[in-house]
Amino acid sequence: MSGITRALLMSAAVAVTAAVIAFPAQAQDKVRWKMQSAFGSQLPHIGTSAVRFSKNVDRLSGGKFEIKFYEPGALIPPLECFDAVSKGSIESCWTTPGYHTGKYPALAFFTTVPFGPPIGEFLGWKQFGGGNQLRDEIYAKHGLVAIDSFAIAPETSGWFRNEVKSVAELKGMKMRFFGLGAQVMQKLGVSTQLLAAADIYQALERGVIDATEFSMPTMDTRLGFHQIAKFNYFPGWHQQVSVSELLMNKAAWDKLSDQNKAIIEIALGESTMHTYVESDHSQFAAMAEYQAKNGVKVKRWSDEDLAAFEKAWMEVLAEESAKDPLFKKVADHYLDYRKKFSVWGASQTMKPTYLSK
Repeated sequence: MSGITRALLMSAAVAVTAAVIAFPAQAQDKVRWKMQSAFGSQLPHIGTSAVRFSKNVDRLSGGKFEIKFYEPGALIPPLECFDAVSKGSIESCWTTPGYHTGKYPALAFFTTVPFGPPIGEFLGWKQFGGGNQLRDEIYAKHGLVAIDSFAIAPETSGWFRNEVKSVAELKGMKMRFFGLGAQVMQKLGVSTQLLAAADIYQALERGVIDATEFSMPTMDTRLGFHQIAKFNYFPGWHQQVSVSELLMNKAAWDKLSDQNKAIIEIALGESTMHTYVESDHSQFAAMAEYQAKNGVKVKRWSDEDLAAFEKAWMEVLAEESAKDPLFKKVADHYLDYRKKFSVWGASQTMKPTYLSK
């Protein structure tokens, strides 16, 4: 064996040994998280944004931080993120505070509020006015950390099989409804239940529910509601803006480097703006299509109907505040911020047009 051959073999051996030694170190350097999504990857805005967030984390980290997306139910049922993340069964969930109201009814405020403000004021309360600090105090008791993950534009207020000529006709209906709005509907005689997105169509088809709300035309038509219920009502008085969260196990969060924490924060900040603008932009085309191709009738509640919804909301607010100190604490904080903000908000309010018709 020549000296050159021996040298080449020795060099190859050293290289292989180095690769074998280095590979585990590289593998350890890469951080891998599991993220259970409450929304399917093909569901516009709220599901597609989760996939986009996962990809952005990979891009921003140069492939050294993976947050793997899992479809609803792949690891845990969509509505059971709170306990699974708290226990550390998974590191994170792409979900919404409104899905945890069985634990704390007050958490509903951090997703959306009936007759609530537009996105600027709502995020102002949450991110700068102390709203999210109240949320964080609740989550800290359970080893949880959350960051706002996406926001979506106003929703519809429901899909109905038949025309609803007044709020009085809602009495006796069975309806899928979300958040604090569900309690308002109960006040009006509606039997409500919270169903995950994937379960709604089947419940509607089988007559388990008579009507449903979920989100907005782009999402609702993807789920097929328009095939059964042809009357789509507006405005979405119960959800004028909706903000959701990346729910994380605190121990897992604390183990992250400052850089990886920053990557999550930056990617989620971008996601919040992206999803709101995308969702707001996409609806007029979806509405035009379902009216032209599917025979959907777009309906608007009368002012009298909206007044009935608002009156019922005021009753829910008073009753829940009277029996739940935490609910009252969050509600009072939210209402106080709205009162202070009105000095600015009211001064900027404009009519759609000032030209005579």
